[in-house]
Parts: sequence; structure tokens; C-alpha cells
Amino acid sequence: MQSIHRRGFLCHASALACLPALAASPAFAQAAYPQKPIRLIVPSAPGDGSDLIARMIGDKLTQVLGQSIVVDNRTGAGGRVGTEAAARAAPDGYTLIMGNAGSHGINAALYRDLTYDIERDFVAITQVMRAPNVLVINPSLPAKSVAEFIALLKANPGKYSYASGGNGSSAHFTAELFKTMAGVDIAHVPYKGATPALGGVVGGEVVMFMGNLPPAMGHIKANRVRALAVTTAQRSSLAPELPTIAEAGLPGFETVAWFGLFAPAGTPPGMVARVRDEVVKIVQQPDTRERLVALGGEPVGNTSAEFAAIVRGDIAKWKRVAVAANIKAD
Repeated sequence: MQSIHRRGFLCHASALACLPALAASPAFAQAAYPQKPIRLIVPSAPGDGSDLIARMIGDKLTQVLGQSIVVDNRTGAGGRVGTEAAARAAPDGYTLIMGNAGSHGINAALYRDLTYDIERDFVAITQVMRAPNVLVINPSLPAKSVAEFIALLKANPGKYSYASGGNGSSAHFTAELFKTMAGVDIAHVPYKGATPALGGVVGGEVVMFMGNLPPAMGHIKANRVRALAVTTAQRSSLAPELPTIAEAGLPGFETVAWFGLFAPAGTPPGMVARVRDEVVKIVQQPDTRERLVALGGEPVGNTSAEFAAIVRGDIAKWKRVAVAANIKAD
């Protein structure tokens, strides 16, 4: 099936790259919008990170816009079902999607048969939250740093294995990027989710996991796993004592879990700008920031152009990793 094309969206580059046009938003469009409830698609199950953030932002948007934000969970196929529904929706300002680093980043590299194109068929609105991943190992290993761990792996090629939450997951891609940049040989063992993957490290079935920091914090504090570094470019306020992987031995290494709002390409710029401006204000509110931090993330609220650049960069990076590691969808 060919990717979706939208009439009236005139741009020589991708939809994401056309965001500077937002500055020319017609005043009348903002004044009249919205006039009915807005559907906010979540491409994952109730209770996960995307859902919790969508409902948090949706409740606040309902108050400031004067119209209900209706959360619509569209689960299935690793986020593809919900993302396709959003891509197919009318670009009239009344459908949004709370995307994440998987649905709007990794999936573009993992699946060859997507019926939509993330860069062409969506307009980035704003990144709401970002969260660090963390490199943890079984504490029985002698390595106390990233450099020592890399040296251990190089001295024992093929001996050790790492866990992920499943084939094609963020943890899988992050670990494969680590393997490539560090030049080490460590086997992949997919688990059914991050919790059992962490359990595999605790139990000694595998020696490494590179997933979201918040779920690992309890194990780290209880010394059931040893945290070596975070994967973000800067140290995390959640664990400032941990170095970044880049500063600990692999310059340029960075992976980030993130959540952000998108609209179907062709959505009127004035409507996109209205939503973006209100969401940025919401993210800056102290109570919202506290709740996002409690979820293990760092509030963002960047410009549409900045968010679009992050999405493009992620897609390009994960495509390189997928090719180098020969990662394909199940």
C-alpha cells in the first residue's frame, strides 16, 4: 500500500521540515478554534507512559480550550495501529496523537511495510517529556565503569548476553547502538517487557540491560543491579551521580525516551500553533512539571521546529542501527 498523501499541503520538503510556516498563523483561525471536542490518539494501552501523559495534558487542554480532549487508545502492532489511524485522520485540527520514541522513531526503522511516513504524514507540535535510559549490569561482574565493562566484553567475545523488552524495543536498539559504537560482541535475549528483562539481569540470566531509568531505580537502590551510566547527552537530574555513556568512554552516544504531540500533515498552521502554545504553557506549570518528574522524565515544551529535528535525527539514527544490526520486525 502506498504511503498517504494529503491534498493542500504544499511544501517541497517533508511535512516536519515545513514548520517555520507556523509563524504566519492567521489570527482568525486561532480565534475560532476549537469549536468541538478534539480526539487525542494514544498508540498504546491505558496506563503506560504515553497514556498517562496524554491524559494529564488533555485534562489541562480541556480547561484552557473550552472543548473536551477525548483520549482514544488505539493499541496494537507496536504502536502502528494508532499511528496509522492518526495519519489517515482528516487534517482539520480535531485529531492529535501522543507519539513516542517508538511509534514515531524506531518503528520507521523497524518496519518496511508502514502505510504512512512519519516525516511526511505528520506535523510535530511539541515534545512534552524526555527521559533517560540507563545502562545496568549484574553486580557480580567485576566492572565498575563503562570503560571496564567494555574491556570485559572485548576480553570475552560472545560469552555474555543482554536483555531487552522485546525485539525492536527501545532497549534492543539502544543496546545494539552500544555494541556498534563500543565494538563488542554480546548476544541479545528478548524478554516480554522491561520488568522481566530487569529481572533477568537481577537473576543472572543476562548481564546487561539498557532501558528507561525509572523502572530500574528500585533495583539500583537495592544494589540488585549496578548502574554504570545514563544514555542522555547530559547527566540526569534523577541520578546526577551517574556519568553519561558519552563522557564515560563513547563520545557522541545518546539515546532518549520521549513523548510528544503530533497532528496529521496538512493541519492548518494556526491550529497547530494554538495547541503548541497552550501545551508549552501547561508543561511549564509547576504542578505539571512535578507530575512529569514523578513519572521519571524531564519536562520539555520545545518549538515545533526543534521537535521535528529531534524526530528526523532519531529516525535516521535508528535506520542506521537497524541496518548495522540486521534488526527486522518479527
